[in-house]
Amino acid sequence: MAPYIAVSALSHEGLVREHNEDSLTVGPWTLCATVTTNPQTLLFPVGPPCVVAVADGLGGHPGGEVASALVARRLAADGPGLDGEEAVREELQDCNRAVFAAAAEEPDLAAMGTTVAGLVLLPERAVVFNVGDSRVYRVTADGLRLVSVDDSPPLPPGRRTTSMVTQTLGGSLGLTFVEPHVRTAPLAAGDRYLVCSDGLTDPVPEEELAELLSRVSEDSDRSDGKAAFELWRAAIEAGGPDNITLALVRIGG
Repeated sequence: MAPYIAVSALSHEGLVREHNEDSLTVGPWTLCATVTTNPQTLLFPVGPPCVVAVADGLGGHPGGEVASALVARRLAADGPGLDGEEAVREELQDCNRAVFAAAAEEPDLAAMGTTVAGLVLLPERAVVFNVGDSRVYRVTADGLRLVSVDDSPPLPPGRRTTSMVTQTLGGSLGLTFVEPHVRTAPLAAGDRYLVCSDGLTDPVPEEELAELLSRVSEDSDRSDGKAAFELWRAAIEAGGPDNITLALVRIGG
């Protein structure tokens, strides 16, 4: 069988927020500031660049859903040209400028911003990127390995999470430049990744996410839809305090 990319994804407002400010990119497909009640699974050939990304609009700022949707749609449109680290860095700088430009045109959107985290899947390699505290994990037999870099201040003793972010796309009144985290990793059949907003990782500890994935999702990409649902359910059972967006990525073939 030819190598392929399977992505099972969902986005939900959680139990506390009035609406969803997260957006999602899977290849040319976007889900912007809306809600899915079930995971959707999409398949793509390995070859052309394929972007899988989550953008989490900043809460407490106006227009978080506008900023996340703008970034998700740009990544979907520009994805076929993202052929390596330099192209991804330039794309994230362009997204940052686009968020500021959109905010400048509409006073009600002043200081809107968003995080972003994701992968560009290429033949035999994955470009991992993020700005902010949305995350990318490699799913391994030994558990979850964080491959993105949280833009968060140091945590005080005893604290596992923080809502503070030190870097976002947009998010202030004047244009600020970002330093995206971008790295390349080898990619082969059987590799699996989890891309998600902090609405999943804040309420549910990594160990619990890893245990759930190893229990549900050993078989094939056909079980990843169920695994995505169980991850969402774990966040809901932990109180669903924020929007929950996640994508499980598997390389098959």
